[in-house]
Amino acid sequence: MSQSINQIAANHPAPDITAVSDQQWAHRLESFAKDARMHEDNINLPASAAAKIGRPMLVVGLLMLVVAAIGIFSISFKHALAGIEIGVFTILAISLGSLFWTMVFHALNAGWSITLRRQFENLASLVWIPALCLIVIAIIEVAMGGVLLTWLDPAVRQGNHLLEVKAPYLNGPFLLVRVLIYAICWIGLSQMLLGWSRKADETGDRTLGRKARWWSSFGIPIFAFSATFCAFDFLMSLDYRFFSTMWGVYFFASCALGSASAVAIIMTLVKSAGKLQGVVTEEHFHDLGKLVFAFIVFWAYVSFSQYFLIWYANIPEETMFFTARRAMGFDWLFKLMLIGHFAAPFLVLIWRPIKRSPKLLSLMGIYLILMIALDMAWIILPMLNINDAAATAPSVPGMLIHAAGALGVVMIFGWFVCGKITKSPLIPTKDPMLHEALGHKNYV
Repeated sequence: MSQSINQIAANHPAPDITAVSDQQWAHRLESFAKDARMHEDNINLPASAAAKIGRPMLVVGLLMLVVAAIGIFSISFKHALAGIEIGVFTILAISLGSLFWTMVFHALNAGWSITLRRQFENLASLVWIPALCLIVIAIIEVAMGGVLLTWLDPAVRQGNHLLEVKAPYLNGPFLLVRVLIYAICWIGLSQMLLGWSRKADETGDRTLGRKARWWSSFGIPIFAFSATFCAFDFLMSLDYRFFSTMWGVYFFASCALGSASAVAIIMTLVKSAGKLQGVVTEEHFHDLGKLVFAFIVFWAYVSFSQYFLIWYANIPEETMFFTARRAMGFDWLFKLMLIGHFAAPFLVLIWRPIKRSPKLLSLMGIYLILMIALDMAWIILPMLNINDAAATAPSVPGMLIHAAGALGVVMIFGWFVCGKITKSPLIPTKDPMLHEALGHKNYV
């Protein structure tokens, strides 16, 4: 037994970039250049190929936003804004989750993920889109005295003891400051990591990887705090009376799941275009599928834990989160989340062949992003009329406006993604761990 373990260790040595001399590194770069799989035609996607998908997404997105804009006059500005926020938080989850995975891969010096990491970097670098949207939404909320964030409404604040106590945090100027801080942190980290990765493609400088790993160790806590407080500010504070210490983790579960699902979709489309042959294999899809499966379970665990603790404590300020949704006719969405966000994908992705199939995994990715959007709808829509005792579920036209706003934002984000992946090679071409990713085998 000990001899076989020693043989395995000899064949799969622990990665140590510092142990590679300059001469060895030069030899490794030369071997990358000679590898037929690293030919430019295989690791680059032409803009024309991405445009076949990107342009229809742009057209659909713009049409949906026009429909949402019509909803401002036909129904109300509040309903149109709610639909747009569903889309904004869906793409924010994808971008922030991609930033998280990029930093985790760097911090862990993960070799298998190298050929997938560039697409996580690309998605993370587009975080400026939802960040900009949040800044605009915050300005609208403050300027209009609260549209969805009713705690900004002077009439609600007047004589409200709870808001007086929470005023040092729940106030308009501080909200604007916080959202600017979030945007600076997210955009700064994502652009820095993508910039170093692209520069390494050009120069082969190994020290850039060390910088990325060092900064990722600090970036992960920054991500955790900023994502958590952003979820507090724009989602949990929709009802300023409600509170949950698990809210940040609840939103994080959607981030990690949505980003892994999005990369599965991107990689499948890239493979269908005839790119990355022999570079990204079913072995990589298998591990990506494991991440998707893991965070389906994690989302269910966090959601149930939050529900169970609220039910067990039976505190009115907490239980109203669920009772209000039931009273307003959103109980069907709760049941849909239970089956559609957990039970169904769990039973599908538990099968090994599904995780190893790019097409099936990408279909599950599309489905799961839809579930994340519905989860955001479950959070946001019942808060449209939270202070109205006679409130009911939105009408069919209202739901159509919500769907149009959300779909419009997601489709336009997809158009940006299609353009982004053509700007650089589809993988980090001179990463010190690339040889490990190219030879990756999945033994589980």
